[in-house]
Amino acid sequence: MAAERSPLTEFTPEVAEHRDPGHDVAPVFVNRWSPRAMTGETVADEDLLALFEAARWAPSSRNNQHWRFVYAERDDEAWESYLDLLAEGNRTWAADAGALLVVVSKTTFDYNGEPAGTHSFDTGAAWQNLALEATRRRLATHPIGGFDHEAAAELVDLPDEFEVEAMVAVGHRADPETLPEDLREREVPKGRKPLDEIVFEGRFEDEG
Repeated sequence: MAAERSPLTEFTPEVAEHRDPGHDVAPVFVNRWSPRAMTGETVADEDLLALFEAARWAPSSRNNQHWRFVYAERDDEAWESYLDLLAEGNRTWAADAGALLVVVSKTTFDYNGEPAGTHSFDTGAAWQNLALEATRRRLATHPIGGFDHEAAAELVDLPDEFEVEAMVAVGHRADPETLPEDLREREVPKGRKPLDEIVFEGRFEDEG
């Protein structure tokens, strides 16, 4: 039997078909994408905790570590309440996730209570760490913006100095054919804008 391909060192077949990086980068960055098709299986605690461990080591301003993750697994009593936070279109596929996360950030610094201008930026770095570790473990992660932010804050009893950033579905990959028909054609790794549209030397330029 052939050795299993590592997403850390080789592009997965689906990514190789749809993505073509212009420069030499570690394949794990390109292999990360946001599938919706999930099996409905639970995610092992050792895997879920490893994702949070990866997020823990993200950089942050003054090492404030602004990020927090509040979650429900599909066999938890709170599962349906988390699922109900989602917009209808997201509920159709996220119902098959193994866990749903509410990602929040602390908007102030611990050391002086003043506003932290990079709290969202730093929390985004933590999410990226989490997503890359999930890719290493061949788990699907899909960030979600379509949900009720106020209801999420209320559900998790969020203190005033914290802000809801996003939700994330985590699960085991499933065949795209399990998705509703309108989502199947979207279940592919998307490309990216070329560097000359996102990177500028000296001053910002945007023709769009």
